[in-house]
Amino acid sequence: MRSRPVGFLLSTLAGAALAFGGTTATASANQPSAPAPDSAPVGAARAADGCYTWSGALREGSSGEAVRQLQIRVAGYPGTGNQIAVDGAFGPATKAAVTRFQAAYGLAADGIAGPATFNKIYQLQDDDCTPVNFTYAELNRCNSDWSGGKVSAATARANALVTMWKLQAMRHAMGDRPITVNGGFRSVSCNSAVGGAANSRHLYGHAADLGAGSQGFCALARAARNHGFTEILGPGYPGHDDHTHVAGGSGRFWSAPSCGI
Repeated sequence: MRSRPVGFLLSTLAGAALAFGGTTATASANQPSAPAPDSAPVGAARAADGCYTWSGALREGSSGEAVRQLQIRVAGYPGTGNQIAVDGAFGPATKAAVTRFQAAYGLAADGIAGPATFNKIYQLQDDDCTPVNFTYAELNRCNSDWSGGKVSAATARANALVTMWKLQAMRHAMGDRPITVNGGFRSVSCNSAVGGAANSRHLYGHAADLGAGSQGFCALARAARNHGFTEILGPGYPGHDDHTHVAGGSGRFWSAPSCGI
């Protein structure tokens, strides 16, 4: 994990203090405290995060850019076989994803994104908005500007960001063991050079090819089913015995026969 700047740590502590009304909470040694509700307003005095700062709690019915930014960070918690839309509309699917994110990190799982949820997200992201365990460089070994694919460079980069947050969720679910990313976005020329399919999801920035790491290809393929990946290709599928391919995007196609998928 990359180190966090001192300013971030101070702002996180400040946010935590505001969440408790500016006081320090001390739990009884014999009575563990339950997670606090996450529905209070976000403290206005909180120092800005280097990537994005939420200014108020979000819940079902909320809409706008603040919701869209939240959806990117919880994209890896849609439930098995599902994928949430990153559209700025806080509906039932987003509420369910927020609830799963909260439960995964031991927060009060009420589906309302407030100070505790945002502070956890701040801890999990770097100033370029990538999750702390993944980088844009890992998701693009083709070129430096994300150009030449089937979508604009900005869209390809944005799709890769969502992919990284899905991988971050998957990594946490697998015990926070490192996940090896061998590649992601490809331009048309890069895709042709490696013999990729003409309409590969790599061309859209949606995809990542994973090395075995300490988990193994099959464990990665099985876990990916729970974290918003609509395309999973692994051992037993032609050309995929040496990596696990995961991707978002429309439709669903999972095939890793050697892994029971």
